[in-house]
Amino acid sequence: MPSLASARYGKDNVRVYKVHRNQETGVQTVTEMTVCCLLEGAIETSYTQADNSVVVATDSIKNTIYIKAKEHPVHPPELYASHLGQHFLDKYAHISAAHVKVVVHRWTRMEIDGKPHPHSFYRDGEEKRTVEVAATRDGISIKSGINGLTVLKSTGSAFHGFVRDEYTSLAETWDRILSTDVDATWAWKTFPTIAAIEEGVERFNAAWESARNITMKTFAEDESASVQNTMYKMCEQILEVVPESEVIGYSLPNKHYFEIDLSWHKGYKNTGKDAEVYAPQSGPNGLIKCEVSRS
Repeated sequence: MPSLASARYGKDNVRVYKVHRNQETGVQTVTEMTVCCLLEGAIETSYTQADNSVVVATDSIKNTIYIKAKEHPVHPPELYASHLGQHFLDKYAHISAAHVKVVVHRWTRMEIDGKPHPHSFYRDGEEKRTVEVAATRDGISIKSGINGLTVLKSTGSAFHGFVRDEYTSLAETWDRILSTDVDATWAWKTFPTIAAIEEGVERFNAAWESARNITMKTFAEDESASVQNTMYKMCEQILEVVPESEVIGYSLPNKHYFEIDLSWHKGYKNTGKDAEVYAPQSGPNGLIKCEVSRS
C-alpha cells in the first residue's frame, strides 16, 4: 500500500522590495528579496483524500510574505525570515514547520562627486546574501550564507602532488589562475524563540561581514596548495569569529583558465612563465565542497 512519506508546499519566487525613508536626513535604504515559504504539518489528507480544508492557500502565503515585510524590518534577513516562519506556527495549529528561504539581491549606493547619494543605487555584481529558516514547535534554526560572489586571482595558487595513474592527463603546476563563485553557509545554534533572535540581532550582520571579509582575505592572501585547503582555512576562521555558529560550509567551483599554445604563429611563447593570454572555460569545471563543524 502506498503511504505519503513527506510533504510540504507553499509559494516560491515571491519578489519583495522594501524602502526605508529616513524623514530627518532624506536618506533612503532599499532591500530587494526573493522569498520562498513552504509549510509542513497535518496536511496529508489534501494529498490522499482531496481534502482542501487543511490547505492554507499559496496565495495567502504570498500575501503574508508582503504583510510581514510591512510589519517587520527586513534587515537583517534572518530576523524577517524568522518572524515570517513563526507566524504560520502561531496562526495555524495544524502547521508544524515553516521553511523560509530569503535571497537578498545586491544594491550598492552610488557615490556622486565623492558623496553617497541619498536614494540612488547600482548593481555591482550578482552576489547574494541568503538565509534559510526552519521554524518548528521546538525552536528556530537558521542558516546564513553568501552566494554568487565571483573572485579571481592571477597567481598565488598551485596544484601538485595529486594521484597520478593511467587516467591522469593533468599536468602539475606551481602557479595557476584561481577563480570561483563563492557559495558559503554558516548554520547557527537553534534559537528557542523569536525573542532570543531579537536579543543581539546585530550578530547576523556582523557574522555576514566577517564571513565575507574572511573569504576574500583568505582567498587573496593564501598561497593556495589546493581549493580544498584554502576553503578549510576559511571555515576555521569563521568558526572562531562567529562563536554561535555550528557548521560552516563551502561549495566552490574551480573555474578553469587554460593556457593557449600560440607557438604556431611567429613562434610566440604563451605557456608557463610566458603565458599572458588564456581561454576561460565555461565547463566542465571542478567542484569542491566541505563542511567544518566544532569537534
